[in-house]
Amino acid sequence: MALSVDSSWYRWQWRVRDGLPQSPSEATPLLSPEEGAQNYNLAQQRVVFPNNNVFHQNWAKVSRRYSGNRICTTKYTLFTFLPQNLLEQFHRWANLYFLFLVILNWMPSMEVFHREITMLPLTIVLFITMVKDGIEDFKRHRLDREINCSNIQIYERKEQSYTQKCWKDVQVGDFIQMQCNEIIPADTLLLFSSDPSGICHLETSNLDGETNLKQRHVVKGFTQQEVQFQPEGFHNIIVCEKPNNHLNRFKGYMEHPDQSRTGFGSESLLLRGCTIRNTKVAVGIVIYAGHETKAMLNNSGPRYKRSKIERRMNTDIFFCIGILFLMCLTGAVGHSLWNGTFAEHPPFDVPDAEGNFLPLALGGFYMFLTMIILLQILIPISLYVSIELVKLGQVFFLHNDLDLYDEETYLSIQCRALNITEDLGQIQYIFSDKTGTLTENKMVFRRCTIMGHEYSHQENAKRLETPKELDSDSEEWTQYKCLSFPARRDQGPATKRGQGGSQPLRRSQSAQACIQGHLRQRSMGRCEISQPPVAFSSSIEKDVTPDKNLLTKVRDAAQWLETLSDSRPAKPSLSTTSSTADFFLALTICNSVTVSTTAEPRQRVTVPPSTKALVTSLEKIQQLFHRLKLSSLSQSFSTTAPSDVDLGESLGANMPTTDSEERDNTSVSSGSYSTDGGYRSSTWEQTDILGAVPGASLEEVLQAPALSLAGPDVCYEAESPDEAALVHAARAYSFTLVSRTPKQVTVRLPQGTCLTFDILCTLEFDSVRKRMSVVVRHPLTGEIVVYTKGADCVIMDLLEDPACATHADVEKKMRKIRAQTQRHLDLYARDGLRTLCIAKKILSEEDFQRWASFRREAEASLNNRDELLMATAQHLENQLTLLGATGIEDRLQEGVPDTVAALREAGIRLWVLTGDKQQTAVNIAYACRLLDQTDTVYSINTESQKTCESILNLVLEEVKQSHGPQKPDHKLSGFRLPSATPPPTSGAAVPEVGLVIDGKTLNAIFQGKLEDKFLELTQYCRSVLCCRSTPLQKSMLVKLVRDRLRVMTLSIGDGANDVSMIQAADIGIGISGQEGMQAVMSSDFAISHFRHLKKLLLVHGHWCYSRLARMVAYYFYKNVSYVNLLFWYQFFCGFSGSTMIDYWQLIFFNLFFTSLPPLVFGVLDKDISMETLLALPELYKSGQNSEGYNLLTFWISMADAFYQSLVCFFIPYLTYKDSDIDIFTFGTPINTVSLATILLHQAMEMKTWTIIHGLVLAGSFLMYFVVSLVYNATCVICNSPINPYWVMEGQLSDPTFYLVCFLTPVVALLPRYFFLALKGTYGKSPILKAQKIDKLPMDKREMEIQSWRSQQRPATVPGEAQPTHRPGPPAPEQSFRASTPKSSSPVECKYKEDWVLPGERSSGDHIRDDPCSRDSWAKFSSGEHLLLEPSRMMASRAYSSGQTNSNRPFSQGSHRRSQSSLTI
Repeated sequence: MALSVDSSWYRWQWRVRDGLPQSPSEATPLLSPEEGAQNYNLAQQRVVFPNNNVFHQNWAKVSRRYSGNRICTTKYTLFTFLPQNLLEQFHRWANLYFLFLVILNWMPSMEVFHREITMLPLTIVLFITMVKDGIEDFKRHRLDREINCSNIQIYERKEQSYTQKCWKDVQVGDFIQMQCNEIIPADTLLLFSSDPSGICHLETSNLDGETNLKQRHVVKGFTQQEVQFQPEGFHNIIVCEKPNNHLNRFKGYMEHPDQSRTGFGSESLLLRGCTIRNTKVAVGIVIYAGHETKAMLNNSGPRYKRSKIERRMNTDIFFCIGILFLMCLTGAVGHSLWNGTFAEHPPFDVPDAEGNFLPLALGGFYMFLTMIILLQILIPISLYVSIELVKLGQVFFLHNDLDLYDEETYLSIQCRALNITEDLGQIQYIFSDKTGTLTENKMVFRRCTIMGHEYSHQENAKRLETPKELDSDSEEWTQYKCLSFPARRDQGPATKRGQGGSQPLRRSQSAQACIQGHLRQRSMGRCEISQPPVAFSSSIEKDVTPDKNLLTKVRDAAQWLETLSDSRPAKPSLSTTSSTADFFLALTICNSVTVSTTAEPRQRVTVPPSTKALVTSLEKIQQLFHRLKLSSLSQSFSTTAPSDVDLGESLGANMPTTDSEERDNTSVSSGSYSTDGGYRSSTWEQTDILGAVPGASLEEVLQAPALSLAGPDVCYEAESPDEAALVHAARAYSFTLVSRTPKQVTVRLPQGTCLTFDILCTLEFDSVRKRMSVVVRHPLTGEIVVYTKGADCVIMDLLEDPACATHADVEKKMRKIRAQTQRHLDLYARDGLRTLCIAKKILSEEDFQRWASFRREAEASLNNRDELLMATAQHLENQLTLLGATGIEDRLQEGVPDTVAALREAGIRLWVLTGDKQQTAVNIAYACRLLDQTDTVYSINTESQKTCESILNLVLEEVKQSHGPQKPDHKLSGFRLPSATPPPTSGAAVPEVGLVIDGKTLNAIFQGKLEDKFLELTQYCRSVLCCRSTPLQKSMLVKLVRDRLRVMTLSIGDGANDVSMIQAADIGIGISGQEGMQAVMSSDFAISHFRHLKKLLLVHGHWCYSRLARMVAYYFYKNVSYVNLLFWYQFFCGFSGSTMIDYWQLIFFNLFFTSLPPLVFGVLDKDISMETLLALPELYKSGQNSEGYNLLTFWISMADAFYQSLVCFFIPYLTYKDSDIDIFTFGTPINTVSLATILLHQAMEMKTWTIIHGLVLAGSFLMYFVVSLVYNATCVICNSPINPYWVMEGQLSDPTFYLVCFLTPVVALLPRYFFLALKGTYGKSPILKAQKIDKLPMDKREMEIQSWRSQQRPATVPGEAQPTHRPGPPAPEQSFRASTPKSSSPVECKYKEDWVLPGERSSGDHIRDDPCSRDSWAKFSSGEHLLLEPSRMMASRAYSSGQTNSNRPFSQGSHRRSQSSLTI
């Protein structure tokens, strides 16, 4: 098949010349150095001149405009620290409020306290914060200094050699030389690499956490350098884009002296912070330095978020301000009225210097301000500091929870946002990614289809059903030690010895995390092993057991490849043999996998092995075994030898060898393929074999060629687990990727022959195209072949039109292959497999050269480079020939079904937003209990806005009829939405509703302004699945639900595509999984597994919310109760602003006496035990409903505070009425009973009593007496003209004081105690019931919990299979699929589905389609149903009518895809 690009080429030429605007650099081209003055636009692009003798003058002029490489992450300098820090602290309005009070108190006419005393609380708070900020900034300064003083080799123009300088001396345009394992100091364009192929390997773990190596290529034209790079010979000018924070995007070009240009991109940019690996020397020119580097532009610290309690608290503080205003107004009016009762001015009313008295109105205004100063602690300034301390304590216990610690990765939970811990207990919606979040992101090859023939790989499926595989390294070594051949001797330098024997050296040893001062060890009984040497290389990912039927096809394909030659090129055909060869060649070649060895995993293999050694005859191998007489070795070798040759022929001496098919059947059925997949190389050395036959030399026994079979095994470093899985699968069939360079890739065929393909071009995978292509020259035929792999929804639309076939038979066969492949893809999707299509195309030499020129021009363009590159890819990737498809399993993480079930019981709505195929996501949803077997699932797939609106109306009407009238819950755009759990209208159980939509439908919803209807529908749904969604759509959905429904949202993901979703939610959680750390770095919390979410929310979330909510309410109560004592006294002192309590006692009250108990309460209190919270997830709903702290609880606390303040003031007042005691003797009992009441109130709120709680409460009360006794004994004239001298000592000798201190707290707390007693006795709250259960003995507690759960759990349908990892057949899905309507005729059809349970019918049996199943709108699990409202529908694909067996049941009960799409 040849590509004709003539017409498209001329269209492209027209677009480039006339349609696209030229970049500034193209409009004003740079002049060569010899031409003197140069014109360039530094405002829109960056121009880099090299720092050498030729361009030194230009470099000196331009480099001043660019940032140097010195970094400074500190906020302050020595001179700006004090003013800048104070300015930042006074951005908090609470600090401004107290500063205003300090200024007021300095005015003589409004002075209440001593001026210094008023300043003390604010000064202490500002000073503590200033010290904390200063220490943090000093640490940053030390780190900056250490980084800036790091060493690097910089080219010195005068000396014309590289000299060692500091990082801070690097400037844009400098040439720098980096060695292996050095960190890159600035963003550098790669110009030279010691690697012969111009490759430099990077480890980007400092940027994104990914440990797998990335390849960077030398700029085109600089690859073939035989000697060291000479900076003085570099006469080019670099033009690139301005600095930005896109790590994976970079474009520019290099202008040569002859005005020609060479384009480059991110593949040639070495980013600051990355580490050079596997490359001895690399030289580059600095493009961005210092704060303009991409790493520094992405360096953002933890984000500040306001929690829901904090937002609620700010509202309540305004209420407190209102209360304060009323109290001050009362004092001002009372002061004016009281002064107005005097006929003459009283003696204490002192006139000014001129003898004038203040008017009553002005005196009232001054008294208003004086009352603000007097009652200032009504606004709790200490509350903010206390909340920060409490959250630090909560984060400490979160971080040290061993249940949230992952022993495999040595990672504990990370808390990156310290101020929203309580929001974990109020989550109502969770938005989750699927791949890597719900699943392991360990891609396992399961099935494939080639040219319409499906290969199920049943033996491989059985292997994967084992309970739990060993660690990859441990398993390999265990099998190696169990091999039945002579004892191993010297293992060479690639191993290390220990007490347990020799094991291969690992790439790195993970450091053990230090938890609470102890080194965390792995659990007893497990062997201590290191991490896998490379990413995506665990045993379960690498090992593939071949399908016996496909083995025969592969051998025929290998033999067919040997028949090819330059003189007889392969004609385009649809034969199975040629397509099988191309299929496995595509799996091996079309990727970016790096090859390395197991002995040195980071050393890339670039030189293919000797072909002579690989084509060793089978007779020599058999002679080897006969001479050594090692039958056991032969048996072991048949299990673990590489599949370079046919196993049945070469190694099975006692195995029947009648024909190839029989040999294949025997090799599979007899178990000769181990869990290694049949391709692991043997690792014994020469000494092992020589030791078996004393005196025999290696040359005599093996005659050299056979040694290649014992060479070191190779391992693959892939950037994604999908690529690794496909390469391992191809290797299982002996299509082994041996080496890869930028220009060549070598593949070893089953018979041992090595083919080296020249790589002409590689089109990398991106999320827009959803495919990858590689253009190679076939070494046997010389043809130019394009191999493409990608998503089936994309590849199927790029295939060659069968109608263009020259023969009718070819057209028929093409249609048949496409239909069968699509049916297999649907089958894979129902099984929850990730699907990829494989295709190819043959180009003529002329067409390729024309396209290559087209591509080079696009690469050299600075503006619109991405669009031009996309256009070139579209020109190449069309008219493809389908080869087949693969099915890769991404298994569920451990504990995901239980976690999802628990979260749903807790009242949390869980939405899955994924870019995967719809049927794959639906099947995973059933497997993880997101959808239940009895649910009615609506699937909406349409691109038309009108159709989407019609379907939404139809489904809403249908659901409302099923669920009846709803109880309003959420408010949405002016109307009320139904509650989360709608009650059924009758005694019969109403099936739950699930919703499945795709990305195209989401576009129709957003563009058609259908968000309100969509959200109204989702309120009836227990779960929502959004498939084929982009990162932007994920973010938009989260914002839509968060803002419209005003609910608390949480997003969880593990990849870079989840960052926008994580940042949009109230709480973002990143999973440190297989896709790097970009999600973690953008998150508020980071966990290792999805199952940790269960305890994080249900236990820690509940505790954090409950503690903080009750602590905030207690703080408001405490301050209002204490301040009211001063307010009540104003009625008896003429509203003069006087106090009956000493100033220092007022300060110490909040600073010492009542500060510590709330902190201990907020950090350590547990209202319900962890076991009960995990066993009864519905207890989490108390946090969702904000039962701990809301408007009602706030005003109840205010009322309680007013009542208790009245009691605490008037009982002592009535006791000492008409006595002759002084003012402080009257105030001391009031202060004492108030403190006792407030502390006892705190004790009544505590649900957990420990020694710490008791000591803190008792210590606070005793501290009051100790401080008061010492202060009253030493303060003689400190408060002239009156002083508290010996007041407390006198009170302790008075029996009345003890009586007052005993009766007053009892009377004050009696109503609250009575209320709590009634609530505990007759309350029906789940929290109260759970607290009662916690007090029972262990056996009775378990019985009560089981009884509770049995009452809460709905009765199961008889005969219904319980959900497992792979549930039984679910209730049918109601599908609504539409695209461009072809007809508007309404269609009504009844459908009744046969219900098939697992085991009733074999997997090969089919259910016949109902005649109207393809024209119906929905199908239900039982009975008949008629959908009333017609709508315009269409087929999703033209070939969907060819699917006749799509409704068959499948083994293990995967989700059944509905074929009820309306086709017109």
